[in-house]
Amino acid sequence: MTLLVNLGLGLLFGIGLVVSGMSDPAKVLNFLDLFGTFDPSLAFVMGGAVLVAFIGFRLVLRREAPVLAPRFHLPTRRDIDARLIVGPALFGIGWGLGGFCPGPAFTALGLGAAGTLVFVPAMLAGMWAARRLGDAQG
Repeated sequence: MTLLVNLGLGLLFGIGLVVSGMSDPAKVLNFLDLFGTFDPSLAFVMGGAVLVAFIGFRLVLRREAPVLAPRFHLPTRRDIDARLIVGPALFGIGWGLGGFCPGPAFTALGLGAAGTLVFVPAMLAGMWAARRLGDAQG
């Protein structure tokens, strides 16, 4: 049952990415190009996502446990370390250079978008390398 729910949620997320334009790297790059062909429309997408997540977390965390799991898996660490700074910085640099982040990249791969045949394998290799590096550091 959990697998079907996750599949449905993933499909809903993918449809949202396509409808919002987040799977179009040109639209994403135009959003990031503040002094060129700036397109602010994705700010509304992000604002809507933040609002929905804010309300959703407030409602869901009132429950004792998730619907399909025995407990919530929430972060417990509160410190700021190098991994917390470097990881998002690399993510942002990659997003700015490629116009993709993981969710939209997989969506665009399914749509046959140019560049995804290079970006997705490179992204997976980077994820693998990051995990290996993290394991090596203990």
